[in-house]
Amino acid sequence: MRRFSAAVAENGGWIPVQGAIRALRALVCAALLGALVPQVGGVQSANAGEAMRGPVTNLPLPRYVSLKAGEGNARRGPGMTHQVDWVFRRRDMPLMVTAEYEHWRRVQDADGAGGWMHFALLSGSRTVLVQRDMTELRLQADERAPLVAHLEAGVVARVLECAPDWCRLRADRQRGWAPKSALWGVDEDEIID
Repeated sequence: MRRFSAAVAENGGWIPVQGAIRALRALVCAALLGALVPQVGGVQSANAGEAMRGPVTNLPLPRYVSLKAGEGNARRGPGMTHQVDWVFRRRDMPLMVTAEYEHWRRVQDADGAGGWMHFALLSGSRTVLVQRDMTELRLQADERAPLVAHLEAGVVARVLECAPDWCRLRADRQRGWAPKSALWGVDEDEIID
């Protein structure tokens, strides 16, 4: 089904009757569906107790992804015609997906900056941003374990696994465990094998 706005642009500002009827049907269906299923920012949930799911992927929202490309435009809306508000220029930067629309995902970084990005610019590979300066990377998930390295604030590290309070990371050639409280890109209760 064509979107209403696409029909206007393709036909020089006028809408053929057939297109107008389809657009009207889509609006009525959306209104009826909206009355039956509560929506919050592009997220659907049948019951308040259930986790929110994306209407396109059926994956949990919010969720974390990473920037696949070395540069990615975050737009004001879901489409190439929308203005670019932000440009992410750091490959593997962790981002939080907060909404979905067709091939577009609304994302934000640790500072809350973001917008709509095409899904092809995003990866499911998990990374984290170190938020606490000189975070200790340890050999095991224990404060008494031998120290492997110190991570400065702003370091992006790949997530290898996460336990309840610690995550095993790879930063450059170093591997070790860091406390979750020093990281952005994983939830407090998230376990990653």
